[in-house]
Amino acid sequence: MRGAICIVAAAMAMPATAFAQEMAVDTRAGSAGQVAIDLARQTRSSIVVSDPSVASRMVPAMRGRMGAAEAVRLLARKAGGRAIAVAPGAWRIEASAAARTTVRGSSPPPAAAPVAVETEAADPIVVVASKRDLTLGQLPGQVTILDGESLEAGGIGGTEKITQRVATVTSTHLGSGRNKLFIRGIADSSFTGPTQATVGQYLGDLRLSYNAPDPDLRLSDMARVEVLEGPQGTLYGAGSLGGIIRLVPNSPVVGETEGAISVGGSLTQSGAPGGDAAAMVNLPLGNSVALRANFDAATLGGYIDKPLLGRKDVNRTRILGGRAGLRAEVAPDWTVDLIGLGQSTDARDSQYAGRNARPPLTSGAQVREGSDADYLMGQLVISGRIGEVRVRSTTGAVRQHLEERYDATVDPDAPRLFSQGNRTRMIAHETRIWQPETHGFGWLVGASYTHNRTVLTRSFENFVTTTAATGVRNTIDEFTLYAEASLRIRPGLTATAGGRLTHSRLGGSGEDILPAVSFAMAQARAQVTADRTTTTVLPSLALNAEVMAATNLYMRYQEGFRPGGFAIESDFVRRFQSDRTRTFEFGVKHGQPGVSPFDLSASVSYTRWQDIQADFIDNSGLPSTANIGDGRVWSASVTGGVELLQGLRLEAGATWNQSKVDQPPVELLGLVARSMAASNLSPTSLLDATLARSMQVPNIAQFSGRMSLGWNREIGENLRLTANGWASYVGKSRLGIGPELGDPQGDYLDSGADLRVGTERYGVTLTLSNITNSRGNRFSLGTPFGTGRDQTTPLRPRTVRVGLDARF
Repeated sequence: MRGAICIVAAAMAMPATAFAQEMAVDTRAGSAGQVAIDLARQTRSSIVVSDPSVASRMVPAMRGRMGAAEAVRLLARKAGGRAIAVAPGAWRIEASAAARTTVRGSSPPPAAAPVAVETEAADPIVVVASKRDLTLGQLPGQVTILDGESLEAGGIGGTEKITQRVATVTSTHLGSGRNKLFIRGIADSSFTGPTQATVGQYLGDLRLSYNAPDPDLRLSDMARVEVLEGPQGTLYGAGSLGGIIRLVPNSPVVGETEGAISVGGSLTQSGAPGGDAAAMVNLPLGNSVALRANFDAATLGGYIDKPLLGRKDVNRTRILGGRAGLRAEVAPDWTVDLIGLGQSTDARDSQYAGRNARPPLTSGAQVREGSDADYLMGQLVISGRIGEVRVRSTTGAVRQHLEERYDATVDPDAPRLFSQGNRTRMIAHETRIWQPETHGFGWLVGASYTHNRTVLTRSFENFVTTTAATGVRNTIDEFTLYAEASLRIRPGLTATAGGRLTHSRLGGSGEDILPAVSFAMAQARAQVTADRTTTTVLPSLALNAEVMAATNLYMRYQEGFRPGGFAIESDFVRRFQSDRTRTFEFGVKHGQPGVSPFDLSASVSYTRWQDIQADFIDNSGLPSTANIGDGRVWSASVTGGVELLQGLRLEAGATWNQSKVDQPPVELLGLVARSMAASNLSPTSLLDATLARSMQVPNIAQFSGRMSLGWNREIGENLRLTANGWASYVGKSRLGIGPELGDPQGDYLDSGADLRVGTERYGVTLTLSNITNSRGNRFSLGTPFGTGRDQTTPLRPRTVRVGLDARF
């Protein structure tokens, strides 16, 4: 029937009470008609969307446990319509006359109108990273959710899609596959060495890496990305001092065939062209098994020149990756998922330049630098429920290789290359059981095991000979038990408490070290690298109060830690100790981001950081790691959004950080002072400069902010225009600790815009990045051997991309 879209699922002869029971709802983002198909199948009901304009409206994904009637009403609200029950287990969604009247500018409907009453209900957006199905309002902490549609706007990207949209997330900028991520002012260093990251990155329940860099996975066919500010020690253990970033891919859909493809080409001002392509397919394999796979390829055109080598646009980067998932519904409410993922990143050369180079965007290096990063992951996930108790078990393995090349030339007449290899193997398992909050009480119990082995090797090449430099091997085995429970003390007030017990066994040794010249030296080496064990307890407490409809206040206390390890200093291997954070946080949240007409989230936190692990440049010019003392970090953030007009939304966010190392080690202060003694500074100025390069936690700007404007409207029958524009400011920070890493960076403006015109199935996109063609300085490092060089990592120059996308 023309003008009507009917979505009929198997509406069996079930009693009406069955449709009131809660069930798991997990739909994709898309048009109301597409979401209705998913919803009808999952709730075993019949849904008819009678108005084509309502059926074509885009709605976000729906997830959580709810009754069928509640789910249909929620879908209707998101599509700007209303749901009418026409029979047990059958509904019709039609356009809301009240909503149309409001758009025309007349007075809003009376408060007693049914649609107004329905609008007051909170959307049950479930935070997967809470590990026990908490909604945004129930979670005592700051969380940002980026849906898959926004991540793919303007073309598939990597981690930069997150850093551009979340003001509290920052990154180093050595290059794709080599960066470190930071959240909320908790940053340690500029290099990826033996220290564990301060941010935990996950694909589902499996950690992406332990002490390896961000693999910069392509965010293709993602259901969402969740960013939880830290510490998150109770739920995620070691390496979550700053927080966690959780990638949630779309799961295979049983009984449905679908696919998507997108291609794009880009032109970079003063640089080389690039291109990208992505494809996805979902295939049913019988009545209870489905396969979902996606493939990504991209070439990022270079824009840095090396005139001494006679090469232009040297920093071209090629990325090739894919992911496949196989889901089997083995029993009612039980599924088994097998997931495989791989990505290769080839950076042909470095992306840094001389700060005052002429012409601009040129590097004086006389060697080819760059990197090769390879990443592989596999995981097996079993999930289900026993009555009201949920069960989820994840087992996986990761292999990550990174080969980096740096210019290590000291004498211009004798170019020299430094190579560093980082090879990581990780095996991890986690099983948890939990019960979502019912009757004011919810709980979670879990256990996990992680084995990680990292080998760091180094060498120098002068194009005639290759000389091995001292390397290091680190191994760790972690055994963990954790639990968390929440209790509603009184209506609107919930208390949460949790704890984590981790037993770690650490080991390692030196690689390519010089032979011991005496028995005493051999004994000392053996003592340093001897295996050792540590046991850590991480408690957490929180209060969450609903002070009015859709408004919550919370306070929480959380701890985090990172185990120690072995680092290289000159030709020796030495031990560094574990570090630990204790954070107090107060915050407020109102509304649902992207859904409510107005939403606001703000927090203030104070962190004490004990025995900070950080990098510095040792006497031989190589990066090393040490504990640099205790510190404190104050952090404040605010984000919000408002719907200015129907389809026009303004969002903004800002973060402020103040960090300080209380008392750096005397050895580090002496190293900095000696390096600056030749600068002819007065004693007072020398002291100030020494402290400035030694007492600020690195890589975190004191202030950063972001603003965006989104526009979504119909411009014809089945034709929609979606546009987004954004601008962000990254404030000043310091590269790191010590004489060579104390250089300033940041203080730049970045911007971008994307536009899509098309139907639900086909579209054309236009994207513009770095609109102002700002050069900036994202990172004051290209090579750690840059003594006497003023290095800068500029933004990619203004780039325009045109793309096509299709779904079938």
